[in-house]
Amino acid sequence: MHTADGGSLACPATARQQRLVAQLADMIPGVATIRVSLKEPGQTWPHPYAIAKDAAGQTIDLNRATSRVAARWILRVWPALDWNRVHTFDFATATLTRSGLATGRGR
Repeated sequence: MHTADGGSLACPATARQQRLVAQLADMIPGVATIRVSLKEPGQTWPHPYAIAKDAAGQTIDLNRATSRVAARWILRVWPALDWNRVHTFDFATATLTRSGLATGRGR
């Protein structure tokens, strides 16, 4: 849906990213970064997967449901990215960066 002047009613990207930070920080206390991919270790088929880390770089244990929800929320904010690569969402800057690692699709 668009406004009369051609603008979109959707929130600006930065507001959407800040809202994502707030929602994920509420769901995963102490999180500083989340690494997202479509390759969950031990799974043959692609699945949204997230690894959360605190400010010291220590992994925060997530159950499978929380990992998938966090990954899906991030994927939805940046749907056009190449998700065959691993990306890291930084909570301090509300930005997503791509790593050089491929997620891999089988052997």
